[in-house]
Amino acid sequence: MKILSLLLATVLLSLHSAPAADQWPQFRGPTGDGHSTATGLPLKWSATENVKWSVPIAGKAWSSPVIWDDQVWVSTATPDGQGLSVVCVSKADGKVIHDLKLFSVANPQFCHKFNSYASPTPALEAGRIYVTFGSPGTACLDTKTGKTLWERRDFECNHFRGAGSSPVIFENLLLLHFDGSDLQYVVALDKETGKTVWKTDRSIDHKDLLPNGKIQADGDMRKAFATPHVALIDGQPIMISQGAKAHYAYDPRTGKELWRVEERGQHSASTRPVYGNGMFYLPTGFSKGQLLAVRAGGSGVVTDTHVAWRLNRGVPNKPSLILHNDLLFMIDDGGVAACVDAKTGADVWRERVGGNYSAAPILAEGHLYFLSEEGKVTVIEAGRQFKVLAENYLGKDKDTDGFMASPAVAGKSLYLRTRTKLYRIEN
Repeated sequence: MKILSLLLATVLLSLHSAPAADQWPQFRGPTGDGHSTATGLPLKWSATENVKWSVPIAGKAWSSPVIWDDQVWVSTATPDGQGLSVVCVSKADGKVIHDLKLFSVANPQFCHKFNSYASPTPALEAGRIYVTFGSPGTACLDTKTGKTLWERRDFECNHFRGAGSSPVIFENLLLLHFDGSDLQYVVALDKETGKTVWKTDRSIDHKDLLPNGKIQADGDMRKAFATPHVALIDGQPIMISQGAKAHYAYDPRTGKELWRVEERGQHSASTRPVYGNGMFYLPTGFSKGQLLAVRAGGSGVVTDTHVAWRLNRGVPNKPSLILHNDLLFMIDDGGVAACVDAKTGADVWRERVGGNYSAAPILAEGHLYFLSEEGKVTVIEAGRQFKVLAENYLGKDKDTDGFMASPAVAGKSLYLRTRTKLYRIEN
């Protein structure tokens, strides 16, 4: 029985993590960690070189493209947040297949100018797309007809600076974060019906007292933008979920909290965690700006027992990490790229690439792609020596050509969303 259990766990892990070279179904790709198995991707391009097609995308939105078979989807919103939409284009030629307004919002919540009303990246599977804009609305659509199969508009959350957490599909569930200035919780929906399967409130006390004895009213200290990640550990799925002041592990099937790491000085965690070497790697977000390597396991508060190492220098607030061959690669918001030993946190190299960064990088064929807010894509060798392979621009107007969205990969093509257009880049 033990051998059978081990074999079953191996099969489940392979099914859960097996990448599909022609699909990019969620934020950070098939395995949720920015890795692509694609080969033959371009290293160099310009506005006139290696551009197979480009298509304007109306509105203001930082969500990343997702891809299934011959369709590329992006969400978008009017700059004032009153109109929330989704657009589907043909992978072959960029022609618009669907342009669907999903929600009208009479009185949108405040959204910081650095954010957008359509920052969460949709999640795709065969025949269905799941689109969320946070508390204003979540919907499931038929990808062939564009018909809305179900929607939810009843989740309460003051996103304070705007929503940012992307949905994640796990088995029959759609996992969602709601970390606002008023309420902080995680929810799982039945992906077929949209009905709530479980809802778990964040367990940490957000009502911190100030020196004068009053309750702290700063919404930022209760806010998070992070996307959850599910890893299979010893045959069991573990959902790692970053909130404000703490990072949590849940059973994704039930919502039961398994353990948490408390970092009460941090807030607005914005990345998607990565897992490897028996550890979760968690940038803590704004304020303290640390990177934690947390050993999986334990129960209750494991801050003192399971944090293997901490990094306090040059840690990104917004761009997620890449774990590759026992090395962690990152680029901080101010354009300093770094490589550290994933087992110890020791620096391997640290170099200035230049620019400002929000998009999560990707890894393909041993190459790292870093996308700047000013519109530059720097391609770097993913190794122990810092080596720039190429620098590319589709234009140099940061207001139109800059990158806030993370890239997608399918086949031998890169799909890049600037502030105003969606591109297919191919040799």
